[in-house]
Amino acid sequence: MLDKVSTPARKRMTKWLGAAAVAALIAGGAVESGLVVPSPAHAELRSMSQPVQGMPSFANVIDQVKPTVVSVKVKVLNVADRGDDGDGPQFSIPDLPPGSPMERFFRQFREQQGPRGQRQQPRQFAQALGSGFFISADGYVVTNNHVVENASDVQVTMDDGKVLSAKVIGTDPKTDIALLKVDGEKDLPYVRLAPQKARIGDWVLAVGNPFGLGGTVTAGIVSAQHRDIGAGPYDDFIQIDAPVNKGNSGGPTFNLAGEVVGVNTAIFSPSGGSVGIAFAIPASTVDQVVASLKDKGSVTRGFIGVQMQPVTKEIAEAIGLKEPKGALVAEAIKDGPAAKAGVRTGDTIVAVDGETIREAKDLSRKVAQVAPGKTLSLTLYRDGKERTVTLEVASQPKGA
Repeated sequence: MLDKVSTPARKRMTKWLGAAAVAALIAGGAVESGLVVPSPAHAELRSMSQPVQGMPSFANVIDQVKPTVVSVKVKVLNVADRGDDGDGPQFSIPDLPPGSPMERFFRQFREQQGPRGQRQQPRQFAQALGSGFFISADGYVVTNNHVVENASDVQVTMDDGKVLSAKVIGTDPKTDIALLKVDGEKDLPYVRLAPQKARIGDWVLAVGNPFGLGGTVTAGIVSAQHRDIGAGPYDDFIQIDAPVNKGNSGGPTFNLAGEVVGVNTAIFSPSGGSVGIAFAIPASTVDQVVASLKDKGSVTRGFIGVQMQPVTKEIAEAIGLKEPKGALVAEAIKDGPAAKAGVRTGDTIVAVDGETIREAKDLSRKVAQVAPGKTLSLTLYRDGKERTVTLEVASQPKGA
């Protein structure tokens, strides 16, 4: 294309280059042999545009953790059921001449309907894809509940392409965590859950199976903590900006030490793809839930028997609290642990075992983490004063 540039254009280019040289001289540079020699200030700007030594590379961490991450493939049986209750319509062959084409038609129709006139629907299978990761050398895998929900067959594919069958040990829909087990394998690569909470601004790496591509790594930072997205009663998500897409569900978010700080579970996206807002279940929650699933196959949570509502600014002013915090007791369930300990409707629970309660859901999370049978102390705000009551935590009723 350059050979098509007209002579006037060439002249303009020459003039522009000449002007650039003059500008360089004015800025403190010099022209030698037709080349612009930048001033020290220009040299600094130029160096900033070059690759900078010491910028973070995640290659070593990825080499360490990538073999522990698996793609999860699930087959879900979806049998169409018309709900025969025994009162369905009955079909009989009309009185037609023997050998009539209509006789054959009605006979075939009745056979298709099956017993009591019900049409037999073919079995249909749906397929779901997600991610997961090994947490032990003997094959325990963590993923999301929504990845394996209603699964009839589960397979995990390792980073080297090896496909293994897995079974569901237990699931917890309220936190969207599931535990799988691969049998017959030893010395599998695995990672551990981070003992410390990630901080806002920490680098994180998401590894998983977006759109079924497998073995994909993205990087970002922790954007926020304690996000409540309305997914369940114990929402306490880490928000990250590492690109996470469909298929990343159940995959790990790593810190730079190669520890899992969260399990990716949801994204906020008008388009269905990553817009830089993803949510991960904190490692502390994963640790507690997985331990219970491994031990019992289900999760048992603490229960104190109160109905709560948030403390708004208006409510805080009305009851004399300096700031809106805690959980206002809308009802203390009769004969529940809280009612027996003296908790009343209208009390505000501001602390559990000395730890401040910021909001109503904070209380739900803290109580749920306490094993039934253990003693708990509640700090109540009532009539302008604080008081402490002690109670024994009960087991959360099924369906609560």
